[in-house]
Formats: sequence, structure tokens, C-alpha cells
Amino acid sequence: MKRSLFFVDPSILLSLSMEKNRIQSTEAIELLETENILSFEEWTRRKKAHEQRTDTLLSEYLENRSRHQKQPVLDFLFEYYHFRPSKLRNWSPGVGPLLALDSNLNSNTNTATHTTDEDGGSPSYLPTLRELYLAQDMAYLDPKLFPEKRLSSLAWVIKLLHKTQDKRPQFGCFGLHEWAMVYRSHEPRHNQVPLRFSHEKIAEIVDSHHLLCTHFDAFRFFTPQAQPLNRHSLSREVFAESEQPGCIHTNMDVYKWAYKFYPWVSSELILDAFELAYQARYIDMRASPYDLSYMGLNPIKIETEAGKKEYRLAQESLSIKAKSIRARLILELELLWDTHSLG
Repeated sequence: MKRSLFFVDPSILLSLSMEKNRIQSTEAIELLETENILSFEEWTRRKKAHEQRTDTLLSEYLENRSRHQKQPVLDFLFEYYHFRPSKLRNWSPGVGPLLALDSNLNSNTNTATHTTDEDGGSPSYLPTLRELYLAQDMAYLDPKLFPEKRLSSLAWVIKLLHKTQDKRPQFGCFGLHEWAMVYRSHEPRHNQVPLRFSHEKIAEIVDSHHLLCTHFDAFRFFTPQAQPLNRHSLSREVFAESEQPGCIHTNMDVYKWAYKFYPWVSSELILDAFELAYQARYIDMRASPYDLSYMGLNPIKIETEAGKKEYRLAQESLSIKAKSIRARLILELELLWDTHSLG
């Protein structure tokens, strides 16, 4: 067969490709802190601990879900937030750490390649992540693989988190957003769950309070009759300006901003944010007009002075926890931004 003038021997192409991988892997490692090297024993311990922690949190829920049994807190977290339990369990070190390979088990110490979920050539003990890069005797998430088209979204979220973190928290809404979602409506959103009061009594309670919601993604579910009663004029356009660190839903959303950047954000941080969201939703449902006592969610009776005090204390405690987790998330997202930019 006559060869093209542009024919290149496949062995030469393979050699060039391997050399390019070697150079790229060396450059990427230099972008990361060498003191972030995790020994094989350390990162496998962390991986196992994360999997066990996730199983403890979700095993009963997943078993009940297989029987089609409803759970208003966890159902919401997996339906409203689109992050599967399997991904929550699948450990990622996030950007920064370098995972030392086990030299006794690894047979690919001289390779440099990006793994895929189907890649049978990578050591089986490694996390199953497409973005994981194998080079020399270590593996890591290559920040240069973060999609360019997502950089504007990353910058927006970092700015949002900083802006929220720097504000003074506002308390005093008493969870009335859930009440506003059924205000003067005979078709409540969760119509399979009983209400604690009649529709008329719910309207009376709402009318006797000020609606102080600052979170648009709660406000948009208010009934048409309730929206004009809110003190703040909320819209998607002013979402970032309206967010504040005292809000139950703002703090719940720390989970959303964390998992949206999986696997670049560490799984331990995502799971911490998930637990925060669980606690927020638990408070949310207890303070709602729904009667969930049959499911172990005894009401926070915000229509009473004692209930208002209980809600505010829970809201303040959650805000303190969220501040710490949000700060860690900011650091991880900024590291992703910095290492990607340097690349």
C-alpha cells in the first residue's frame, strides 16, 4: 500500500503522546502543593471513613425508599437537590491533595493518563473519577481539566459565597415561608401531608406576622396572595444581593454550591454540607404548618412566643455551623480557580 506523504509511524505518535503526558503531569504537579501529598494509608483511611459515614446516614433511608416509603426531609434533599446518593458516597479528595499509590499493588507506576469510569488499566483501589490523573507514583485531580465554560459560574459562586459570608445575619422570619406557600390556598404543595390548622387559621396566623423572606427560591413558591405581603421584593436578578447568612434556605444551599463542583470539592466537605442541609430541612419542616408528628417531627410552634424563641435559637445555631462550612467551601473553590488559572 502506498503511504501518504504525511504518514507518521504509530510508534512515534505513541512516544510523543507519552512524552506530552509526562510533561503535562509534571506541570500539573508543580501547580499543587507538594506538602499536600497523602500517604496511601492516609487517603484510603479517609476514603473508607467517608463511605462508612455516608452508609450510616443513608442506609435506612435507601432501604425505605426501595419500599416507596416517604421521608419528607431526605426525599427533599434528593429531589430538590440533584445529587445522587451514589455520588455522595463516591469519595473525591478535591483539588490539591496528591494521592500516593501503593507501590506493592500498582503496576502502572510509569504511566501518565486520565482515568475513566470504564478504565480497567488504573489501580482498582483508586477513586472512580474521570478527572483523576495518574502520574509516576501518585494520582490527583488535574485542575486543568475543569471545563473553561464553567469558569464564569465558578467565579459567580465564589463571589456569592463571599458576599453572603460578609453580611450580618438576619433572624426573625420564624420560618413563615412555608406558611406563605399555603396562604389562602386550598391546594397546598404537600397535599398528602395533614396541616396543623385549618386554611382559615393559617391565613390568620400569617396576617398577624410580617413576612421577612430574603431567599428567592423560597419566595417563588409563595401563593399569589402571599407574595405582595413580603417585606422584600425578590427576583432572580437580585438573588445574590438578597442572600444573607441567617436564612435557613441560604444555609441549606451551601450543599448545592458544594456538590455542583464535585469532584473538585472534597467529598468530606460535601457531606458536611449535606448534613447541614439535613438539619436545616429538619428545622424547616418542624416549623411548617404541616403536622409531621407521626413521623417523629414534633412541631416548632412558631405561632407561640415559646415557639418563636425555639426557632430563632435553632436558626442562630445553624447559621454558625454554616459560616464554618461556607468558609471551607470558599477556600476549596478559590484553590480550584487559582490552580486552573496558573495552568
